Amino acid sequence: MEAIDKTKFLSLYRDEWGEPKQPAKDGLLFLLQSLEQDETITDIRHAAYMLATVRHECQRTWRPIEEYGKGSGRKYGLPAKNGKVYYGRGYVQLTWAENYQAMGQALGVDLYGKPELACNPDIAYKIMSRGMRKGSFTGVKLSTYINGEECDYPHARKIINGMDCAEMIAGYAVEFERMLRQSI
Repeated sequence: MEAIDKTKFLSLYRDEWGEPKQPAKDGLLFLLQSLEQDETITDIRHAAYMLATVRHECQRTWRPIEEYGKGSGRKYGLPAKNGKVYYGRGYVQLTWAENYQAMGQALGVDLYGKPELACNPDIAYKIMSRGMRKGSFTGVKLSTYINGEECDYPHARKIINGMDCAEMIAGYAVEFERMLRQSI
């Protein structure tokens, strides 16, 4: 992706949603830098939807987080054969032992043996980028809904979690697309 004027972007962000606290600001700057360096992200709308997803999934912290409740009451919240629990972690809340194992193999990282690595910002970004582009989470990829002239931000939510909060996240994506376009 092209270089982002981060000062301009943060000014637009501040105008829209207020001043982020320093840890959130640092996390947002990390994500913008990661998007700039990610040669696989060539559509600004993909970047906008990724930012919208992180804003929602990480509760506006702009940092990879562990799922609240750590999977309590869900099947993926139970210990796997190795005794580890594969609840949601990272920017997109990676869940289930088999998903940790598959993503770890794809990235060359032992996520199955060390699921906490999914909260490392570099690894969390790679999980998000690969998973959203390749359809690793639900079988649906970014290019299914955001390609060429088509941009269906609401249905892009199917990449992560059905239609849960789809309209709200789509609204974030529209704002992030505007901010990115004005900052590049």
